Amino acid sequence: MAAPLRLALFDCDGTLVDSQQSIIAAMREAWHAHDLPAPEPDAVRRVVGLTLETAVATLVPEAPPEQMASLVEHYRSAFFRQRQSGDFTEPLYEGCKATLEALDADGILLGVATGKSRRGLRAVLEQHGLLPRFVTTQTADDGPGKPNPHMVEQAIAETGVEPAHVVMIGDTVFDIEMARAAGVASIGVAWGYHPPDELSQAGADRIAGSFPDIPRLIRNILSG
Repeated sequence: MAAPLRLALFDCDGTLVDSQQSIIAAMREAWHAHDLPAPEPDAVRRVVGLTLETAVATLVPEAPPEQMASLVEHYRSAFFRQRQSGDFTEPLYEGCKATLEALDADGILLGVATGKSRRGLRAVLEQHGLLPRFVTTQTADDGPGKPNPHMVEQAIAETGVEPAHVVMIGDTVFDIEMARAAGVASIGVAWGYHPPDELSQAGADRIAGSFPDIPRLIRNILSG
C-alpha cells in the first residue's frame, strides 16, 4: 500500500524570509504621506501575516474608509519602489533552503499560505530560486485571509492531500488559528514576529527552535 501524500504548508514573512525591515519602512512611508505618526515597529510586526487591508485597519482603526484605502495604496507603491531598488532584500532565515530540500527529498509536498500578494510572493520566491519547490501557493489575492481557513482548504483541494497529513508552519497566531480552523496540524517557529509562548497558547502542536528542527517535528506529528 502506497504511503499517503503529505503536505507542509509554509507562511512566508517571518517564517521563510525576514521581511520586517521592508514592511516597516513601507508602512512608515505610507503613514508619512498622510501626515500620520508612523506606527511602532512592534505594532507592525504584530499584524504581519494578515491581509494588507486588515493590517492597516488594525493599526488605524479610527481612520475613515477612504483614508484606509489610500494608506493601502501608498503602502503598495512604497513597497514596490523598494523592490525595484538595487539593495532590496528579504533574506531567507538560516537553514531554510536545506530544510526545504530535505523535505522535498523525503517526498513531502511543499506549499505556501501567505498574506503577501501573489506578485510579492512570486518575486521573493524567484529571488531565492525557490519557486519550483512549491506545488501550491495561496496568497491574499485568492480569497479570505488568515485566520480564515480558506488558503489551507484551497491547498488541500489542489494537492489532494488529506487534512490528517497536512502541517501548517508559521510564526504568528494567525497561522496557528488558520490551521486549527482548517482541521490540520501546525508548527510554530521561534524566529518570527510572534513569541513562541503565544503560538503555543494559540494551539500550535509543536514549536521549532530552528529550521533544521522542522523535518523531525513533521515526521513526529504525521506519524503520531
